[in-house]
Amino acid sequence: MAVQKQSANQVRRIEELQGYVRTVDHVKKLVAELESSRAGNAKIIKGISDNIARDLSHMRQRALTANLGTLPDVAGSLAVVAARQGTGISVKLRALQDGINSLMMQLEQSLKQAHEMSTDKNQNDKNEKRQS
Repeated sequence: MAVQKQSANQVRRIEELQGYVRTVDHVKKLVAELESSRAGNAKIIKGISDNIARDLSHMRQRALTANLGTLPDVAGSLAVVAARQGTGISVKLRALQDGINSLMMQLEQSLKQAHEMSTDKNQNDKNEKRQS
């Protein structure tokens, strides 16, 4: 099978989505660090939680302008969960882990669609040329 050429917009979209994947991977590492620091000092737990909240909040702001469906909503909700201090650490960890899994699934689906855009467009272009 021949390699399909990608449009400039498609390449830009794929790179943008890969940036979000890197952010989610970083947040996932922070959540793992938070889990390993469960019994640690409250200041350490608060610092890690604040870093998670900040990263997710920035991701939400970038995703709002990128037209990524519900991804900004999920990222925003997770930022609120991470910043919240009243809940137990176990509840926070579970919510963050579930939310990160949801973000990864959404990003994988968006990447798949971005890759398929070119094959669909190329097929349509070929069909139009044949009909001419």
